[in-house]
Amino acid sequence: MTTYHLDELASKVGEEVGVSDWVTIDQARIDQFADATGDHQWIHVDAQRAAAGPYGSTIAHGYLSLSLLPALVGPLLHVEGVAMRLNYGLEKVRFPHPVPVGSRVRARVSIASVEPTRQGVRLGQSCVIEIDGVEKPACVAHTLTLLIPATPA
Repeated sequence: MTTYHLDELASKVGEEVGVSDWVTIDQARIDQFADATGDHQWIHVDAQRAAAGPYGSTIAHGYLSLSLLPALVGPLLHVEGVAMRLNYGLEKVRFPHPVPVGSRVRARVSIASVEPTRQGVRLGQSCVIEIDGVEKPACVAHTLTLLIPATPA
């Protein structure tokens, strides 16, 4: 884990924060995501049909890859002097490569921007979800987090 104080965050733009642990994307996780979102497209949930499809197996939903960001990215950066972190949104998201069932993924994260706001600081992070053994990433996203400073005691 990388630790910075809120006051020094702006000087860290462009620096890599870290790389998460690997997470295996199994069919149970894909099925649970399909149930949670109502997206039961055969390429995700029908192993037999998907085996004859373009990827040779089921693949994770692109949004499943994206939804892993809090779990993958959260443990990589601790910012001291912050009372609360709020998901502010996304600037850009792309899914360059499918994630076949059984793949391992991880996130590589760097600080892309730090902007003062009325409420605190808006932190932009460049997040790349890598697939073990695959050159192209599964997901590339620029995330935004609002960091609300702790009030001095």
